[in-house]
Amino acid sequence: MEQMEDYEFQHVIDALDREDIDQFRADFLDMHPYDQTRLFRELGDEQRIRLYGYLSPEEMAEIFENIDIEDTKAYLFEMQPFYAAEMLGEMYADDAVDVLNDLEAEQLASYLTIMDDEAAQEIKELLHYEEKTAGSIMTTEFVSIRAHQTVVEAMQILRKEAPDAETIYYVFVVDEMKKLVGVISLRDLIIADENTFVSEVMNDRVVSISVGEDQEEAARMMRDYDFLALPVVDFQNHLLGIITVDDIVDVIDEEASEDYSKLAAVSDMDTVDRNPMQAAKRRLPWLIILLFLGMITASLIGQFEDTINQVAILAIFIPLIAGMAGNTGTQALAVAVRGIATGETDKQDLKSLILREAGTGLITGTTCGVVITVIIYLWQGSIHLGLLVGVSILLTLIVATLAGALIPLMMHKMKIDPAVASGPFITTINDIISVLIYFGMATALMKYLI
Repeated sequence: MEQMEDYEFQHVIDALDREDIDQFRADFLDMHPYDQTRLFRELGDEQRIRLYGYLSPEEMAEIFENIDIEDTKAYLFEMQPFYAAEMLGEMYADDAVDVLNDLEAEQLASYLTIMDDEAAQEIKELLHYEEKTAGSIMTTEFVSIRAHQTVVEAMQILRKEAPDAETIYYVFVVDEMKKLVGVISLRDLIIADENTFVSEVMNDRVVSISVGEDQEEAARMMRDYDFLALPVVDFQNHLLGIITVDDIVDVIDEEASEDYSKLAAVSDMDTVDRNPMQAAKRRLPWLIILLFLGMITASLIGQFEDTINQVAILAIFIPLIAGMAGNTGTQALAVAVRGIATGETDKQDLKSLILREAGTGLITGTTCGVVITVIIYLWQGSIHLGLLVGVSILLTLIVATLAGALIPLMMHKMKIDPAVASGPFITTINDIISVLIYFGMATALMKYLI
């Protein structure tokens, strides 16, 4: 299959290189839009310039809608400005907004100025909405009908507006004030008697989302209700636009990438950095913060210098206890962030969550504590040292598990992205806690250790 695709791609590229416009257009336009985009990305600079001359702005728009946003700017600047502006005007408004949001203000204004007035106005309306909200990802290209119309009248409107609509599987019903009052599926519209009023066959229990709601909430609603499209309304329930499932797939991918970046303490992992300087710039801020937090751990260990001098073997187990605290904290963090992202945590009582995590820490801490106590006793012949390390691990794992679960939960309650409580951040905090527990107990039990 892959060899067939490679042969097909090469065949199209050869026609492009020969400047055989008829053959190129026949073969290229026969391909699926996704394959067209893949082929486009394989072309060299000169080949792409030639391709812009062979495809209309409308044909190019379909390709551009499938290109990753971070790559669009470079391609956009290769095109003649009027060609690019017309292509953006032919794209679905929400996709065009994604591209334009990545540009400087002067560049954005330039494209909007030379763009078709109707398309420019549509895009300007969407540009006003705050990034990562339902309004920023909705499209205004949808079909709406009136409740007092008959099915045959609704079908006539649908046939007229369908070519420009992003989806027609759901048709939304509005009143004279353009307030959302119902929804009807294409299937129900087709099988209904043509003289029946829309109000008689529509579903008036419509699930919608506010225009200012976070895009993650839109993704959760689409998942929970298995929608193909979700209506977006203002505070007075006026229908402003719809969010389609393809936009939600992009949101899920974007949010997952963003959360993973924060969990790894990296500012941005959307793209693989080929430039070492760019990669370092993205990673250094968090590393500097963690460096200072690490200095706190080092200074705490320095406070127990006398304890270490008297029982030098205590130093051997510092990495063990700190590592266990970091590992269990990161595990609890991953579960907590996932629970918040899926909405499961919101359904749980805080008390039951604390008891569950404390119980988990108690079971894992007791098991690991007993195992390490036996190992140290057999290795060093000191039951007191074994108990010290074992109990330290028990207490550390309970505290680290609670910290890993509750810190992101508190951030969520304060409207802060819980993924900011990154793995390295939680690990460093738990290092500090584990050092205090370990050396605090060692100092208190010094007479048994000497």
